[in-house]
Amino acid sequence: MIQITLPDNSRREFPGPVSVADVAKSIGPGLAKMTVAGKVDGQLVDASDLIDRDAKLQIITPKDDEGLEIIRHSTAHLVGHAVKQLYPTAKMVIGPVIEEGFYYDISYERPFTPEDMEAIEARMRELIAQDYDVVKKMTPRDEVIEVFKSRGEDYKLRLVEDMPDEKAMGLYYHQEYVDMCRGPHVPNTRFLKVFKLTKLAGAYWRGDAKNEQLQRIYGTAWADKKQLDQYIQRIEEAEKRDHRRLGKELDLFHIDEVAPGVVFWHPKGWAIWQQVEQYMRGVYRDTGYQEVKGPQILDKSLWEKTGHWQNYRENMFTTESEKRDYALKPMNCPGHVLIFKSDLRSYRDLPLRYGEFGQCHRNEPSGGLHGIMRVRGFTQDDGHIFCTEDHILEECVAYTAQLLKVYADFGFSDILYKVATRPDNRIGADELWDKAEHALMEALRRSGVEFVVSPGEGAFYGPKIEYTLRDAIGRHWQCGTMQVDFNMAERLGAEYVTESSGRAHPVMLHRAIVGSLERFIGMLIEHHSGALPAWLAPVQVAVLNISEGQADYASQVAKTLQNQGLRVLLDLHNEKITYKIRKHSLQKLPYILVVGDKEKEAGAVAVRARGNLDLGAMSVDAFSQKIAGDIQHKL
Repeated sequence: MIQITLPDNSRREFPGPVSVADVAKSIGPGLAKMTVAGKVDGQLVDASDLIDRDAKLQIITPKDDEGLEIIRHSTAHLVGHAVKQLYPTAKMVIGPVIEEGFYYDISYERPFTPEDMEAIEARMRELIAQDYDVVKKMTPRDEVIEVFKSRGEDYKLRLVEDMPDEKAMGLYYHQEYVDMCRGPHVPNTRFLKVFKLTKLAGAYWRGDAKNEQLQRIYGTAWADKKQLDQYIQRIEEAEKRDHRRLGKELDLFHIDEVAPGVVFWHPKGWAIWQQVEQYMRGVYRDTGYQEVKGPQILDKSLWEKTGHWQNYRENMFTTESEKRDYALKPMNCPGHVLIFKSDLRSYRDLPLRYGEFGQCHRNEPSGGLHGIMRVRGFTQDDGHIFCTEDHILEECVAYTAQLLKVYADFGFSDILYKVATRPDNRIGADELWDKAEHALMEALRRSGVEFVVSPGEGAFYGPKIEYTLRDAIGRHWQCGTMQVDFNMAERLGAEYVTESSGRAHPVMLHRAIVGSLERFIGMLIEHHSGALPAWLAPVQVAVLNISEGQADYASQVAKTLQNQGLRVLLDLHNEKITYKIRKHSLQKLPYILVVGDKEKEAGAVAVRARGNLDLGAMSVDAFSQKIAGDIQHKL
């Protein structure tokens, strides 16, 4: 007899090996119809897989996260089925699940068109309507090779070559179409009805630009139509908020092919940058950081000592002078260590906090570049704390409090926290790891926040906290970090004089709050849909005259506000006032001030707030106090 234990601890006995689907059927027809797969002793398996021992079983349905992921993966295979029927000479490559969807990479002799994508989606729906079973066959490796040779699937053969130790592989049959996968997959196409193909893109074999180019079909799949509709609504909203589109419409920045992955900041975009940088400079000052500045180009020998040359070389921009090799820095940490060790330090100097708006360069693949969110040249609000082991807790507590205030001021209140702990491959004594992990977790507890632990996801040199922001439309952005490093200071020979007059290597805490300023500004633009709060807005107020007769008065109002430190735009163009109001409203300005003869005589302004709100007439002093309050309260 085989005993199956279910999540509610109830048990069912079977005379011999039993499939997940049959266990579900024994519980009830409703559950049997909803069974996507199973989880046997914590391991996902197909619904058709047999359980041949006593085991714990969880039935996976579309309501489970794992079930939804399986549906998406199976829908990617369905793309393959439809493509091969419509375009028999296409060669299938890979079709993985991604966040909220999937894609399939395909090699074909011509570019796919939007019309092709419509045809593929239509054929997929026809196939789903056939309600066919997806059949899994574990197949010896040699037979797998013959299957794909006979079908001319060159890329599948290359993937098989990459797995020389696999004795047998799972082949999943969608009628005449066959694909290779570890699975699990849905047992029937009835689970795949709620999907949509979303876009076409280019890709490279193995993600390497040196390899042949492929075509990528993206799609999404959900458990029910309501979820799909909500997803489509989120995507439409995200497109409206796309920082690349808003950057052009609001004249903030552009990226040119003469400098791929590096940003050209326009005056208004640079005004936003300056507000973010000056705000963070104030955070440095108020929390005991000394601002420093390291060089852009450093000798190869330094990067060899840190391990970057051996492990990160392909992502570094290099140059040569007088037969010496140099690299543009991809990060600021080594420079801060050299500043630390430039003088004799005492335990009395610790903790020593350095902050830098450090410009870094990383040779990101061109296909991975994305507006100002993913660039090759970027500036970080980078900070490093040199301290003893006993300082770690208090520094992490202070940092989290600092970070929470910063995010709140920028309009982010929903934050997720994760502590990544020691990996198997690590350096340093377990006692140090114990102390560091405890300090990070205790810092979050003292901050009154909940967190999750990700075992084994820390860096080889120490654990870390990851701070993830959730924006206005529910997207997650991993932003801040606090990393404990037992390694780099020692590698570069940084020491301090201990209380007993000995020498010791400091612990190095790597921290960033906004991270890349370019990426963070992109996040701000999308989070606020371009309508930045008054304290951040590149233009805080526009002053418009109705006719030539108020030009001098409008200029006087603008000058008064500029002298108060406000960023003011004066529009004296000979255009209808309705046109001027509309033009500046589209620029998402916090305030528009209109002056006509009545306002001129009264020494007042007619105030319009963002969102076409008419606040009526008020004195210039009253308006000044109002906008000063907005700025003070970060509104």
